[in-house]
Amino acid sequence: MCIEQLQSANWPLATGCALGAYALGCFATGYYLVRARTGRDLREIESGSIGARNAGRVLGKSGYLFTMLGDMAKGALAVWFAAEFASQDRLIMALAALAVVVGHVWPVQLHFRGGKGIATSFGALLMFDYRVALTIFVVFLAGVIVTRKSLFPAMFAYVCLPLADGWFHRAGLTATLMTAVAAIILFAHRRNLAEEMAALLARRGVASEPEHTKL
Repeated sequence: MCIEQLQSANWPLATGCALGAYALGCFATGYYLVRARTGRDLREIESGSIGARNAGRVLGKSGYLFTMLGDMAKGALAVWFAAEFASQDRLIMALAALAVVVGHVWPVQLHFRGGKGIATSFGALLMFDYRVALTIFVVFLAGVIVTRKSLFPAMFAYVCLPLADGWFHRAGLTATLMTAVAAIILFAHRRNLAEEMAALLARRGVASEPEHTKL
């Protein structure tokens, strides 16, 4: 199946869609919004991310909302354009989803210092196949209910992304591209994961201290 997909793919069209999606991903909603309103460089504030959460720290709820919607919209537009030009070719749509996330995380005009890709990737997934997007969203919500946290459930949901794609499409190459999307999201959150793990271990250490004292 994978070999047949590779042989039948329109690679010039796929390359054009990927480049266009990357360029669209480079439009850093939060960065330009903060720059326009305050003149400040969002990459030099707090976490240094150009995503919605960091924009919200500077501009409040409106900044968070506009940034999230803008990032989701560019993800969805990238896949929509690919679908229109490639006549709903799932492989090219998945490639566009990957490329727009790459553009958001590593925008060339910002010296490859971008965001973390959650909103952009989710917008792209909604346009790629809403069933895949809703599946990982349900996994995320279930994780939040169980753990009362958001980071680990979100990362686990993206780990499940290739499985969800494989379940609905039975296509090896799109699942491979979704694996790449998930890997980028996890890589972009590596510091958050390390900090959360350190905090979790520290809390457990504090909790166990009285027991050691008793001994």
